[in-house]
Amino acid sequence: QVQLVESGGGLVQAGGSLRLSCTASGRTFRNSAMGWFRQAPGKEREFVAGIKFSGGSTYYSDSVKGRFTISRDNAKNTLYLQMNSLKPEDTAVYYCAADPGGVGSYDYWGQGAQVTVSS
Repeated sequence: QVQLVESGGGLVQAGGSLRLSCTASGRTFRNSAMGWFRQAPGKEREFVAGIKFSGGSTYYSDSVKGRFTISRDNAKNTLYLQMNSLKPEDTAVYYCAADPGGVGSYDYWGQGAQVTVSS
């Protein structure tokens, strides 16, 4: 079982930056691929960024590539999402998720963190 808790959301002006954190409980964090997703009002949840076990491989959606950076600290059981050059269309609830064993199934989800970007 993995429990995930996001933090670091808030209100920021367009062009600003925020860093989200996701702290995981349990021993499976370092054996899990991790991801960030987001859901804007009236839209479906979408993938934002993913990272493999060791952090050596990362991947991003086209909409955030070059602006967002995903990273992890396995010693602290923490996942991060550094968000720069934020745009109003980045406004959403952001969720971290765990894929135990890296099999392509995100089985555990956090409660979400609101990010609001004003124009």
